[in-house]
Parts: sequence; structure tokens; C-alpha cells
Amino acid sequence: MKLFTKYISAAVLVAALTSCSDFLDKEPLNSIGTENFFQTESDAIAAINGAYQPLQWPKLYNFQLWTTDIWAGNSIVGAGGGTDGIATQDVSNFVTTTANEAALDIWRGPAPGILRCNTVLQKVPDMAINETIKKRIIGEAKFLRALYYFNLVRIFGDVPLITVPQTPDDNLLVPRTSKSQVYDLIVKDLTEAVEMLPNKQAYSGSDIGRASKGSAAGLLAKVYLTLGNYQKTLELCEFVNTLGYSLNEDYTNNFNALMKNTNESLFEVQYLGKTNADFWNNDNQASWVSTFTGPRNSDFVGGCYGWNQPTQEFANAYEAGDKRKDQTIFYEGCPDFDGKKYKSSYSMTGYNVRKFLVPKSISPDYNTNPSNFPVLRYADVLLMQAEALNELGRGNEAQAAATSINSGGPLNRVRLRSGLPNVSGLSQAELKQRILHERRIELAFEGQRWFDLVRVDGGQYGLNFLHSIGKANATTKHLLMPIPQKERDANPNLTQNAGY
Repeated sequence: MKLFTKYISAAVLVAALTSCSDFLDKEPLNSIGTENFFQTESDAIAAINGAYQPLQWPKLYNFQLWTTDIWAGNSIVGAGGGTDGIATQDVSNFVTTTANEAALDIWRGPAPGILRCNTVLQKVPDMAINETIKKRIIGEAKFLRALYYFNLVRIFGDVPLITVPQTPDDNLLVPRTSKSQVYDLIVKDLTEAVEMLPNKQAYSGSDIGRASKGSAAGLLAKVYLTLGNYQKTLELCEFVNTLGYSLNEDYTNNFNALMKNTNESLFEVQYLGKTNADFWNNDNQASWVSTFTGPRNSDFVGGCYGWNQPTQEFANAYEAGDKRKDQTIFYEGCPDFDGKKYKSSYSMTGYNVRKFLVPKSISPDYNTNPSNFPVLRYADVLLMQAEALNELGRGNEAQAAATSINSGGPLNRVRLRSGLPNVSGLSQAELKQRILHERRIELAFEGQRWFDLVRVDGGQYGLNFLHSIGKANATTKHLLMPIPQKERDANPNLTQNAGY
């Protein structure tokens, strides 16, 4: 698999910890041969820490994966206009070519993480270290490998499946593996991770933020939902319900830079806000989401690039009285931000994303934002539970009344937190649309909407929606991204997705 070739050395890289303040508070990876490195418990911990690191990079959660909301029509690139963000513009206008740089980034992004997971899974089981720590590390590696592959398979379909560390002596021209086999590995990894990982509450101090039992169970529920196995989805969501998670009373606490890993969080990408981080060279200890989405020509945050401008159609989708509107987007006349008034002239659409912005009092400059990025929240689990119940013909349970955010039907618990009334009496078809609408609003700009569009009704739901908002170019082929031509030139065994 040529995408991995440039990262072969990453298979023998491990993270050198220099501080105990956070498990990702470390210097860049150092090159250490695996035959000499995996000796102590600290070595094993350093190695698994390195497997988390690519999640922080712009090829994944620090840029490309949240731009999928632009693909999904929630927003436009905006930014500086013209050709600024042209690769993302092309994807969102469904004129993507095999030379698209966004596709290339996302194809390559998971590679070092997968290699590091594979190295951990090869080396750690035979180490003479504390068995509890060993079990946890193996579970973390399985969770992370599944997450990396889940992002790949949802975006590209068939992808090369590599489960052992590669060396320069191996055949690197690996063909694509059927997505069913990739999903088999994802399900196996996550099922084993659920058994091996501790509950979130078991972590303390510098270990807070590691993958937990709830992380694996919640992600596995999402995998089964993607595969259309609603019974398994329901069982896993009900299992997560027993693990002590709850909705935050205040929706904005999920995105507060000073309130990380709250009781609603199943998993989030960890950031520290260090000024020595380098966004462009994949050493991201600071989040850049606030900088990228800050209203252009304003002084709201440290850097205001003006990306990800919500559309009028998206703004109109909020129900009257939905508190999430003021908590998610800026519009003329909205509540002030950090004492500053928003002007519609800051945006091409008259709207900007508010959800992830961090005041200058917390993040004064580009590389100082410590805010984590949510990958999986309990609200998402509740909405998956509601969808599974409805698909199984148990819609009355999905839309049961909520008496508080901690009790009642899963759909209405999420709505109650948002200041909205209970829904009831909806038919199965009506409830399906209501749940998908709720997912769109609740999880807006968190990189979830695109994957809902392409999974529901085999992607027809997404195509119907995209056509309804004027995206006439969208066709079945666009449900998957093209395999980058640069990768196919280097590896002739890589086939292309249909239509490209």
C-alpha cells in the first residue's frame, strides 16, 4: 500500500514522554528501533501514546474530517474566497477529481496511526510488564486501529488492509481489500477493545482522555448502525447507558476549552494549546478549529480564517426556541461573543460557526488553543439508540416522553436539553426523519453529518437531500471519494472507485 510507504519508518517510532502532565504532552517522535525499544512498561506506554498522535493532525481531526460538514451542505468553505480551499470547494460542489488534495490528505492521514497500532499489537503482548497495563494498551491499540480504518472505509470503500508492521523488505504494493473484510476487522478490534479497556472513571491524572470501554462500545454501535445491524446497535447503546455517562446540562460545555472530557464525552481528540506546535508539519498540540472557523476580518479569536460558513438553509433548519442555534452559529443580532458583536458582513452567507470558538483570554494566538475535538458524545449514543429502536419497530420507546435530560426516551432527552418540547405520535417514517434532523442539529460541524447522508438508505437519503439544496452534480459515485491518482501511480495494484 503505497500510502504507507512514506511512513515505513513510523513503524519503528515511539513517543518520548517528557512530562507527566498529560499523556500526549510530549516532544515529537524519536526514531528508535523496535528491537531495542520495547523493554519496559514506560516503553509500551510511550508507544501507545504515539498511536494517538495522528488524530491531532490536519489530515484528520484538526482539519479534514470536520470539513466534511461542508461536503454535506451544512456550510460553505468561505474563507478568503476565490480558490481559497479549492480542494474542499470541489468536493462540496461534487466536481472532485482523482487529483484532489483533500482526498489525498484523508487517504494518507490514518497511515502512521495504523502502523503504530500494528507495532504495539505485535510487540506489547510478549512484554514482561504489568498485565493490567498490558491489557489496557492492547485495547487502546485495537480501538485506535478500528477508528483509523473506520474513517478510511467510510470515505473510500475498499482500502488496503494491513494488520502487521511493514518493513522496506515487504511487498508495499498492497491491493485494496473489500470493505466487508475491513469492517470485519473493525468489529473484531472494537469487540475485543470493549472487553479489554477500563471504564472511563478508572482513568485519573495524566491518563484522562485515553480510550475507554465506553469509547469502544460507542464506536462499535456506530459501526453497526453504518452496517444496518440495528439490534446490535441497540444492545451496545443500552450497554453504554450502564457506564455512567450523562448529558451535560449546558450544551456548550461539550466545546468549552476549560471543560475537557466531561461526563458526556466518550472520546475526544486531546489538545494542550502549546505554542511550539506546528500545524503544517503534523505536530499539533494545539487545536486550529477556532482559528479556521473564526469570523474573517473580526478579532474574535487568535486568527480568523473564516472557514466553514453555515448556509441560510442550515440556519433555517433550527426549530423556534432551540437553544443550540445561539450556541452553534453566529448571525446578525445573536448574543455577543466575548463582549463583541457579530456582523453579517464577516461572512459570505451572513453566518459563521460559533461552537468551537475560544476567547483570546484563553487562546490569545494561533497555536495556543487547548480545546479538545469531540469524536463521540453521549448525545450521539442516545440518538443512535433512538434510530435503532425506530428501525426495529419500537418507535414509541424512541419517542417516549423525557421528564429530565437523564430519564425518558432517548430522542426527547436530547431535545429537552435544547429547550424543545417532547415529540410523540410520529409514524416510523416521520420519526426517522425527525431523528436524522436532530442528529444534524445536535452534531453540527462535528464531522458527523456527511456520514449520516451516505449511510442512510444506501446513500439515497443523502443524494435526495443534496439535490434538494441545489447540489445537482451529486451522483452515486460521489458517495465515495476517488482513490488519489498519486497513490495509484505509485501502486498499480490500487483500483479506482467507479465513475472516477
